[in-house]
Amino acid sequence: MKPIEHKVVALFLGLALSTFQTAFAYDPQALSTLKKSVSEWNSIRLARPGETFDLEEAELENANLTGADLSKTVLINSELSGSTLDLADLRGANLTMALLKKANLKKSDLSGASLVKADLHGSFMKGAKFTGADLQAANLRWAMAENTDFSKANLASATLFEANFAGANLCGTNLLGALFIQQANLNGATLSNNTILPSGEKATPRWSLLHNAQFVREEVSAPATYSLPLAAKPAPREISAEFTKSSDSKKTRIDRKKQTRVFGISNFENGSLNNTDMTGADLRNANFHRADLKSARLQGANLQGANLDRAFLKDADLSKCNLSNALLFRATLADANLSNANLEKASLFEADLEGANLSGANLTGANIAEANFNNATLSSRTTLPSGQQATSNWATLRGAKFKDIKQE
Repeated sequence: MKPIEHKVVALFLGLALSTFQTAFAYDPQALSTLKKSVSEWNSIRLARPGETFDLEEAELENANLTGADLSKTVLINSELSGSTLDLADLRGANLTMALLKKANLKKSDLSGASLVKADLHGSFMKGAKFTGADLQAANLRWAMAENTDFSKANLASATLFEANFAGANLCGTNLLGALFIQQANLNGATLSNNTILPSGEKATPRWSLLHNAQFVREEVSAPATYSLPLAAKPAPREISAEFTKSSDSKKTRIDRKKQTRVFGISNFENGSLNNTDMTGADLRNANFHRADLKSARLQGANLQGANLDRAFLKDADLSKCNLSNALLFRATLADANLSNANLEKASLFEADLEGANLSGANLTGANIAEANFNNATLSSRTTLPSGQQATSNWATLRGAKFKDIKQE
């Protein structure tokens, strides 16, 4: 296939999927009921016991959900910042990568819930229950968690900068690799011999004393395990007759007579483009808001000024890509290849760059506030937002890896 045809195929695929697939992942009728009346929502839950409700990516910012029964509800990537969830039942809910910044969770029950990579920045969770919850890599910066129960919860790799755990129950809690625990308030918190410290060692009376915490000795137990979170039910898909997949090559093919229709198309919002090959494509100012671009091949593509707000780019190849002035707000770039990419003046605010390859990338003038660089790779050829070259100290402070190389 010629290069121009190759690019047209990729563009058409994005159009087809964004046109023919259901745009929303959640149940709009259920969401409307929840927004309108918590009591009506709870009545429905009582009448339909055991049913899982899909509210993935629901927009519930600043909503009053006091006392809502959200147990075993799918809330992946949902927007709950500033919401009131006091006394809410969230047992077993899937809040993976949910946004709960400054949310009120007073005395709510999140036992067994999945909050992997959830943003609980500045949330108020006094007296809440997180027993057995999975908060791996969650952001609890400035969270107010006094007297909160985190027993047997997973806080591995979580950010705990200035979180208030005064009086909290941390017995059996997994804190392996937790960040900034020295800056957290552990006054009166309770740890046990089953608590795993950030170093991987078990908590001791001495460690607890040094952090003004209490220590209790329990019967030795095996490390807690965490079940897979509830998955969203696949949204109904309509298959376009204008493209098929060849079983042998696994490459998308389209009717060449219809290729001219896709020139100039640049809206891929909510599109499913995982594994799509857009190598070298001209996608300047394209809209990929919340698009699924997992493992997409975008090597050398021009994405200058593109909107990748909350796009999912895990394992994507963005090497040598032009992302200058691109919007990557809260984008997931975990394990993505950004080597030698141009990210000049890009917005990476709260972007997830865990494990990403940034060797040789140009970040001059980029906004990296609250971005996650844990285990990302930087090199002596990486240019920082300041315009200076990356150093091992800069990388270490952000939990990243550094390699000093002469040539790339």
